[in-house]
Amino acid sequence: MNDRTVSRRARLRADASAEIKGIAMRLLAEGGPDAISLRAIAREMGMTAGAIYSYFATRDELITTLIGDVYTGVVDAAEAARDAVPESDPGGRILAWAHAIRDWAVADPEGFRLIYGDPVPGYQPPDDSPGKDAELRACTGLVGLVAASWPTAQAHQPTDRTYSWTDFDPALVAHVREDFPDLPPVGIALTLRVWGRIHGLLALEIYGHLRALIHSPAAVYHDELQDLLHSLGLQRAG
Repeated sequence: MNDRTVSRRARLRADASAEIKGIAMRLLAEGGPDAISLRAIAREMGMTAGAIYSYFATRDELITTLIGDVYTGVVDAAEAARDAVPESDPGGRILAWAHAIRDWAVADPEGFRLIYGDPVPGYQPPDDSPGKDAELRACTGLVGLVAASWPTAQAHQPTDRTYSWTDFDPALVAHVREDFPDLPPVGIALTLRVWGRIHGLLALEIYGHLRALIHSPAAVYHDELQDLLHSLGLQRAG
């Protein structure tokens, strides 16, 4: 077997894997998580069940791959948008991150539903899931945005509640304390609130709850982000 034959087989296998994942995402869009079935995909592709299992041994393996691909893609886009804005402009970096998330979600609503919607029934992600790595990157990225804003934002936080490290997941706390040692526990709470504001209206839009109410969901999303910056005492540099 020569290198050309090996390369052709690898290309054909990659193409088939991509087709399997594309059909799975369409089934998700049409019927929800329960509609993802290796046997259904095999029938649509004209393959035997045994043949498709040579690509993905189980439905959970396919879902793990889908989540990893989707989550990694959106975090890559958000990080690239953030990093295109100078660190001296923390408000601009938050806006860039949030708009990148929305641009992706509007273009790929099925992907949004897969990682931010209802859990796939019966699915158990493995400990080494690439989606978990991407989720940690997303969380760390948001914490980093809050940490960069903290010198200004701390003066705008509620004073009637205190937080301790024990209020949060120990694994998250370990990462925050290592990467952002000057951020206090209330900074994690603020990160969760920022996440909620970035994703709240977006989830309503993706699930179809805003379309009958406003012609431009992007407009209210923009206003929400501006209000978010104001609540942090931030504004765009320049």
